[in-house]
Amino acid sequence: MSNFWSGYITVLTLVTIGLIVWLLFATRKGQRPDHTEETVGHSFDGIEEYDNPLPRWWFMLFIATIIFGAFYLALYPGLGKWDGLLNWTQEGQYEDEVAQAQEQFAPIFARYADMPVEEVATDQDAIRIGQRLFATNCSVCHGSDARGAFGFPNLTDNDWIWGGTPEQIKTTLRQGRQAAMPAWLAVIGDRGVRDTAGYVRSMAGLDSENVNLEAGQKVFQTNCVACHGPEGKGNPLLGAPNLTDDIWLYGSSMLQVQQTLRYGRNGNMPSQQHLGEDKIHMLASYVYSLSQEDGEVGDTDRPKGK
Repeated sequence: MSNFWSGYITVLTLVTIGLIVWLLFATRKGQRPDHTEETVGHSFDGIEEYDNPLPRWWFMLFIATIIFGAFYLALYPGLGKWDGLLNWTQEGQYEDEVAQAQEQFAPIFARYADMPVEEVATDQDAIRIGQRLFATNCSVCHGSDARGAFGFPNLTDNDWIWGGTPEQIKTTLRQGRQAAMPAWLAVIGDRGVRDTAGYVRSMAGLDSENVNLEAGQKVFQTNCVACHGPEGKGNPLLGAPNLTDDIWLYGSSMLQVQQTLRYGRNGNMPSQQHLGEDKIHMLASYVYSLSQEDGEVGDTDRPKGK
């Protein structure tokens, strides 16, 4: 904050408080000292108000709030750049609370740090801790039940884009993931998009009308095998999903597959490195446990891959 704005805020705040004090005492001085039966001379919805002074307790309450405000502005930030006599800041309080939480809970996370993910995933206490971490950091995208949504993968099945081993899950959490499905409309044209979409659907056992599957296969073998492989099984190293199952991240309809081919997809999984290695280990164990509980590959309504 510049000195100008700091001074402006300080002067404006103090002048406002001063005007309130003046107004309070000025109106108090002009009021009748005793109660009266006279009215203010106006009628409000048929109700007349007596011209009596402000009750003393009400007046003293105003004074008390002004005194409280003065002490508050002296102790805490509120007057421009003034830090307050206590040197309190929101950032400082947050850092203190984080440090206290770390001191309290770090031993709990450290106890599981040296255990393999597979072993932690079978510990019910660890799973409850991992579930809370997931609810705080992951559920906004993957859902509270971890079954995902359109564009956000289901974490409870055994279909993985970047791999589902414990170390692969931890790598995803540490580094994040950036999808890079390019747009193909300018390369293969609108007819190529339609034929290729039909062919991709056929690989998953779905039928498509008014498409040339042979032409779509040719386009696929020319442009798509580098990532998805000649059989469309995908490649975890590149984050290319398996196209031969019935799990779809962006939908399996003809229009949805064409949309993916025309304009590409650019999903982003943010890094969770800020959690620290011990919490990542716990979170990875929880995610790993989800796919072990539900080994069934999902239906067409579930998102495709992870």
